[in-house]
Amino acid sequence: MRSQLEPARLCRVLGGRLVENIPDVAVRRRSAVATIIRDGAHGPEVLLMKRVERPGDSWSGQISLPGGMASQGDADLRATAVRETWEEVGIDLDVVAVSLGRLDDQVAIARGRRLSMAIAPFVFWVDDPPEVTLGPEADAAFWLPVVGVVTGAFDGHKEWSMAGISQRFPAWQTQGYTVWGLTHRMLSRLLEVAGL
Repeated sequence: MRSQLEPARLCRVLGGRLVENIPDVAVRRRSAVATIIRDGAHGPEVLLMKRVERPGDSWSGQISLPGGMASQGDADLRATAVRETWEEVGIDLDVVAVSLGRLDDQVAIARGRRLSMAIAPFVFWVDDPPEVTLGPEADAAFWLPVVGVVTGAFDGHKEWSMAGISQRFPAWQTQGYTVWGLTHRMLSRLLEVAGL
């Protein structure tokens, strides 16, 4: 598993791709996230955060990758991912990380409906990550061991109800957190691309 998620191989499978790949949907808003990978004690790990609970926030309290909405001051969507990571977890990816490319854009889904927003997931490798410093939008942060995902040790589900309709989504349960939805989908795609 280490060899499949090591930086040189990931850069090859992602092709160092940085171009936009907008899904077939009317997109009015753009956003970007950073998938930050390090080599932990038991293999590769991905940094995740728990969002602060706020009224009106579609992803309030959920587990996510660092990231957020594009700003007019951002040079591109990669810059959005870098800026948002600094604001949310205090890691300057331009200083401490190697940029490996990006995955296919994802259409945002909130409260059971597709939004007119596309999210660009960028992938970074950090050899020696600094300590996480939580910003005002993050309640907690933790490193997800990929071995638990690949072996199925974290497999579970998330029950979600709205307007009396209940649904069950695939999820990973670890360290007291439930990783599901868009974050689960993006990380599953990364592992698929990496051949895991």
